[in-house]
Order: sequence, then structure tokens, then C-alpha cells
Amino acid sequence: MTLLETYEKNGISPSVYRFGERVLAALRLRFDAVDEMAELNQGKVILAMREARVDAACFAATTGYGYDDVGRERLEQVYARVFGAQAALVRPQITCGTHALTVALSANLLPGDELLSPVGAPYDTLQEVIGIRPSPCSLAEYGVTYRQVDLLPDGSFDYPAIRAAIGPKTKLITIQRSKGYATRPSFSVAQIGALIAFCKGVKPDVLVMVDNCYGEFVEALEPTQVGADMAVGSLIKNPGGGLAPIGGYIVGKKECIERCAYRLSAPGLGQEVGANLGILPSFYQGFFLAPTVVAGALKGAIFAANCFERLGFRVIPNATEDRHDIIQAVELGSEAGMRAFCKGIQAAAPVDSYVEPIPWAMPGYDSDVIMAAGAFVQGSSIELSADGPIRAPFAVYFQGGLTWYHAKLGILRALQELVNAGLVPEEAL
Repeated sequence: MTLLETYEKNGISPSVYRFGERVLAALRLRFDAVDEMAELNQGKVILAMREARVDAACFAATTGYGYDDVGRERLEQVYARVFGAQAALVRPQITCGTHALTVALSANLLPGDELLSPVGAPYDTLQEVIGIRPSPCSLAEYGVTYRQVDLLPDGSFDYPAIRAAIGPKTKLITIQRSKGYATRPSFSVAQIGALIAFCKGVKPDVLVMVDNCYGEFVEALEPTQVGADMAVGSLIKNPGGGLAPIGGYIVGKKECIERCAYRLSAPGLGQEVGANLGILPSFYQGFFLAPTVVAGALKGAIFAANCFERLGFRVIPNATEDRHDIIQAVELGSEAGMRAFCKGIQAAAPVDSYVEPIPWAMPGYDSDVIMAAGAFVQGSSIELSADGPIRAPFAVYFQGGLTWYHAKLGILRALQELVNAGLVPEEAL
């Protein structure tokens, strides 16, 4: 069977396949740069594992309280070393990225404190955590106030407004690295470092937390290496490498992480408890593989941007911009376009490929959301997926792919469904 025949059996026409090959021919140098970054980050992970003296004893299961769990302790040492942080909390008891962010915020904010976002509104699920949208047990219910400064029209930071917003009650500043369900640019680590330096220049004792989801291993540095007091993420995104079945991490200053551990477990217990339940091998191996897996996802995002921009769609980032996370937004202009795109991603999945995604009222969101994700780990967005809220500008957010080849197949199948639906003329290919 030839390569073209393989793609045809996966539902992709020769014209769509050849279009993809023409796009791909111009991306070799971009892909070489992605591979070089993966090699650099792979070296960092191996060095951290060597320095932490990871051995077979680290993979043993613990239950109950999980006292004296050497595997858990050394894994947290590995994370701290890779992220250039003083300490880390890496636990299967953290259920998702939103949970990790909630732990970090609630541990380091007290009644009367103010939380400030200098990058506009946070991701949808965090809005209920803060209390922007009322919810039981939100920070607002516990007396934490919130203020935000919107980005300037060009997506840059409004430094004068940020200076004015930082006041005596401002205890913690939260920076969302990735765009979420917005069509703003994602921020580079250098941009985040400049913003942190500015905020601490206004108020030296203010804490800064970075929502690092989708950004790990995309660049040579992480936010904790440019001044962040905490960086937070999910193990079913980049750092889990597609193998972690659950979990989240918080890395940063020792005193901040200690408070997070008390909040996750209980005051007085902290990091001393929390059984690993036998899943540490997937945590270690997933983190080991993560730089390579992230590289495949980045190639998919670059390929998607170049394919859809060439066909006249607005893409964020555009086809030539540097990448700071693995997410690619494509504005499709209609609900029909979003449905067709997601139908193609789902059809290309190894799991649940026969399912057709439909929008639904997903918990934590204020709009119906469509999600395509045929994943080995439920909700894993380092695996090939696409999703978005059904609202203008009808943008779909594509991310992931455990291998570059799967990402490529998914992108071409999404394009094929747009062609099949008459939303992309075949003569445009």
C-alpha cells in the first residue's frame, strides 16, 4: 500500500493530500527548529532524572497515606529541576488544570486579598473559581476580590493601566500564558518575564502565578525561570507526554508550594501524604517523552496554520509567527464550519472515530462547546483534539497529537470535511 493509498483509506482525497504535501514542502526549516528545541528539552529532562537519582524503586506503588513515597518525592525533585524552581507539587490527586490553579490560588490568597489579571479575562472554567460567574466555594465567597486589566487592541500589555491597578490589597497576579478560548496571541516566556518584572517593580512583594497549560517544553525556558512565583499545569496536557492518566503540577517558590500542599491535603499534613496508587511509571515515562510529543504537536499546529491561512481563513498564530504554545486557532466563520472541522478530527482518531461531535452545554462554560477528542486518556489535550465555544468568531482550537503523523492526518481529514460540506471549494486546493 502506498502512502497516498493509506490516506485515501483514511477518507482523504488525492487533491487534499497533494495540497498538504505542497504546504509541507515549505516547512522543513521550521520543523528542524522544532526538533532542535525538543532535543534541548530532552537533555534537560534526562539531566534532572540523573541528578534526582531516579531508579526502579521510584516506580513502586503506595497506598493509604503514602508515607515515605520515594518515587513521589523524586518526581517532584525532577519537576523542580526542569522548571528551575525551588519546589514542586506533582500529584494524581490533582484532577485537572483548573483544579491545580484553584489549589494554587486558594492556598495563597486570604480573605481581603485582591487577585489581579493583567491579561484580560481568564479561561472560562477559572471564571467560576474566581467568582466572576457566581459559583459555590468561589474565591469571591471567601472574601477575595478580583480585578482585571484588558489587553490593548494589538494584544500587548497595557502597562499604565496595570500600574494603576496594582494597589495595597493586590496579593497575587495571575498570567494566562495560552490564549484559551480567545483570539489573542499566546505569550512568550520572554514577554511573561517582562510583565513579571514590571509588576514586581511596582509592588516587590506581590506574588505572580502563571497558568502554564499548553506551553511546557515549547521554549527553552519556563515561567519560573523568569520570575514567576508559581507555574501551574495539567499532566494530561504537555508534561504528561500522553501517558499520564490524570494529575497536575505546581512548581515555584518553596513557601508557595508548601501552602499549596496544605491546601491540597490538609493543614499539618502537606506533602507528606498522598499515595501514588501505582501510576508513577506513567508520570515518569510521560515526562521523559514529553519534549518529543510536544514537538509533534507543534509541527501539527504549524502545518494547520499554513494550510488554513493559504485557504483564506484567519489563523492565530499566523503561518509565520513564532510559537509559544501548542494551540492553533482557526476562525471558520460559522457553526457549520466548526462542526465540519471537528467531525474530521474525530474521524481521524484511534478511539471513538465513529462518533460525530455535537455542541453541548459543558460544565464550566457559558456557551455550548463542541469538542472532538478520540483520546486514550479522557480529555487529554496533548492527544489530537479540537474544540471551541459556539459563538462568534466561530473559532476552533486545534491542539495535540501524540505523533506528528497523527496530527497531519487529523488536519487533512478536517480539511476534507470542510470540502465535503462545500465550505472549501475543491478548486481552491
